[in-house]
Amino acid sequence: MTVRHRDRMSPLVGDSVLPALLLLHVVAAYPARELPVPAVLTAALAVPLVWRRRAPVAVFAAVVAAAFVQWLVYVPLPADVAVLVALYTVAARTGRGGTLLAAAVVEAGAVPACLRWATNGAFLTPFAALSATVVAAAVLGVNARTGRAYLAAVRERAERLALHQEQRARLAVAEERARITREMHDIVTHNLSVMVALTDAAVSAQHRSPDRATAAMLQISETGRQALTDMRRSLGVLRADEPDAERHPPPGIAQLEALAGQMAAAGLPTRLEVRGGHAHVPATAQLTVYRLVQEALTNALKHTPAGTRATVLVECSAGSVGVEVTDSGPRHAPPAAPSGHGIPGMRERAAAYGGTLRAGPLPGGGWGVRTRLLIGGGGRGAV
Repeated sequence: MTVRHRDRMSPLVGDSVLPALLLLHVVAAYPARELPVPAVLTAALAVPLVWRRRAPVAVFAAVVAAAFVQWLVYVPLPADVAVLVALYTVAARTGRGGTLLAAAVVEAGAVPACLRWATNGAFLTPFAALSATVVAAAVLGVNARTGRAYLAAVRERAERLALHQEQRARLAVAEERARITREMHDIVTHNLSVMVALTDAAVSAQHRSPDRATAAMLQISETGRQALTDMRRSLGVLRADEPDAERHPPPGIAQLEALAGQMAAAGLPTRLEVRGGHAHVPATAQLTVYRLVQEALTNALKHTPAGTRATVLVECSAGSVGVEVTDSGPRHAPPAAPSGHGIPGMRERAAAYGGTLRAGPLPGGGWGVRTRLLIGGGGRGAV
C-alpha cells in the first residue's frame, strides 16, 4: 500500500482491517461446534482496535481485560497480537509515563501466559521472545510519536518561515514605496521649482529681451521633458513592460554638471567641484549624491533672493563620498517644525549609507548642507 493511498484512506477503515482478518481466521480455523467461545474472545480482543486512535488507553484496557478472560478460560488465539497493537498505540499516542505503565502491564501478563501455555515446561525461551516483542512494540510506538512530533515541529517551522518571508516581502514593498515617494518628491519639487523660476524670468524678459525669453521657454520645455523621463524611470519598477529604466540609467555624479547648469539658467549660479575619481562609486550611491545635491540646490532656489550663489563640493575617496552644498543667501531661520520630505528625506538617504546629514545656517551667512556617505567595508555609523 503506497503512502498516497494510505493517506487517502480513513483511519477507521484502516484500523478495521486487522480485526476483520482475525475474525475471518478464527471462523476458518475452528469447526462450527467449537466456534462460539473463540469467536467471542477474538471479537473482544480485536474489535476494540477499531477505535484505538480515538481512545488508546480505553482500548488498551479493554484488550488487556479480554486477554485476562482468555487466559482464565485457557483458549490460545492468534488474536493475542491485539495486545501488542494496543500497546503500540498507547506508546504512540501518550507520554512516557503511560508507555511505561502499559508495557509493565503487558510484561506482567506475559509471565502467567508463558507459565500456562509453554510447552514441555519451557518458560525462559517463550518469555524472552514475548518480552522482546513487548519492547519492540513499545519502541515502535515511541518512535512513531517522536516522528509525528518532529514532523509537526518542521511544519510549524515552515509556517513560521513562510510568515517571516511574507513579512519581509511586505517590508520590501513598503521600503520600495518609500523610495519611490522620495524620488518623486525630489523630481517634482526640483523640476517644478526650476520651471517656475524660468517662467518668471521669461515673463520679465519677454518685452525687453525676446531672445532671453525664448531661451527660457526652451529651457522650461527641456526641464519638463526631463521631469517626465525621470518620473517614468522611477515608476518603471511598477510595470513589467516599462523599458525606460534600461534606456535612461539613473543620474549620478557625472550629471551634476548638467544640474549645475540647469540651476544657473533658473537664476541660481552654481559652482561645482568634484575631487577624486568616482568610477568606483556604486550607482545607487551616486544617485543618492545626485538627489542630495538636487534637493539642497532646489531649497536654495526657492528660499533665497536673487543674486544668491551656490557652491557644490563632492569629495570621492576609496571608502566614502563627501557632499557639501552651500549658498550665499541671507541666514535662514530654522522652521518651527520640519515638514514635507525635503530635509527629512535627505537625512534618510544619508543614513542609508551611514552618514549623518547636517543642514543649517553658516557662521558667515548663508546655508550649508553636509554629509559623508560610507561606500567601503560595509561600515555604518555617524559621520
